Amino acid sequence: MPDGARGRGEPRARRGLTVLAWSLAGLVVLGGGGFALAYAQLDGNIESVDINTQLGGDRPKDVDDGSMDILVLGSDSRSGANAAYGRDEGAARSDTAMIVHLYEGHEKASVVSIPRDTLVTRPECTARDGRELPAQYRAMFNTAYEVGGPACAVKTVERLSGIRMDHYVEVDFTGFKELIDELGGVRVTTTRPIRDGSSHLDLAAGTHTLDGEQALGLVRTRKGVGDQSDLGRIQLQQSFIKAFIEQVKRVGVLTSPQKLWSVADTATRAITPDSELDSVRELADFAGGLAGLGAEDVHMITLPVRYDPVDPNRVVPLDAQAQQVWNALREDEPVPATATADTATGQAADVVRQARP
Repeated sequence: MPDGARGRGEPRARRGLTVLAWSLAGLVVLGGGGFALAYAQLDGNIESVDINTQLGGDRPKDVDDGSMDILVLGSDSRSGANAAYGRDEGAARSDTAMIVHLYEGHEKASVVSIPRDTLVTRPECTARDGRELPAQYRAMFNTAYEVGGPACAVKTVERLSGIRMDHYVEVDFTGFKELIDELGGVRVTTTRPIRDGSSHLDLAAGTHTLDGEQALGLVRTRKGVGDQSDLGRIQLQQSFIKAFIEQVKRVGVLTSPQKLWSVADTATRAITPDSELDSVRELADFAGGLAGLGAEDVHMITLPVRYDPVDPNRVVPLDAQAQQVWNALREDEPVPATATADTATGQAADVVRQARP
């Protein structure tokens, strides 16, 4: 498949996915018969979900312009190994949601974070138990995943943006933590102390190499920074992801077969991709085109929102400015600064920075 082709079996990922892509690219480079068994084991790690079959033809047009859009969710499951992070209420939620837009040529990317507390009109969906659910007005965004799983989350994003998602990737708490540990941690600088008992985080101001537990606490904290909102948490997540990208480039997974194997093994167990990304070959084919992406090539924003006048614990999209974002991505153009001017932010943008080498 030609590099840059939109959809149709090509991949991309997120919060564990950048490293997944680059590490799997190394499998192609190292390739050969000696890796046949490794491929089989890694393929066996991957559990996928068939979004295309579940959604059918009721979707935005699949435009082939060389760009690509991927919905990446962080799973808020409270069961199994994730039980340490809260009580299991019987259903998972999308604790983190990002639309990753890769521009034509895959040399630049824009990432749009969707606050979990955003009030949206959730479209009709099929519930996890097979029931048909009617559309719901003023539903919290993250409940789409809770009630209808990945397909409902994708459908909600596509209705919100008018953009077809070429791929879907999900990462859960435990997988994220294990991946950070496998990379040897991620270096960040905090400009002030962050203490949040709910996310098990206690960091002094200064430079830290965060292990998996600390990194998970950082991307989940909201009470320890800014206005204690989900918007502040998103700003921490965006800062962490840039540090994460640089860590992947520093750690040298492509120069050590042992490190490459352990990272790829952890990453493939950490994710749930759509069915067009459910093999190492498919992931690796795309990964080769991303090796040049650095933190400076990734523009991260939050969906333009304001606090809901009825419920200040929720936010609602600013329609005109949000449309600027969606139009820019649809036309494969940079998101204009006017799209995010004078929007609710969360006041935590300067709390975490990339640590200098």
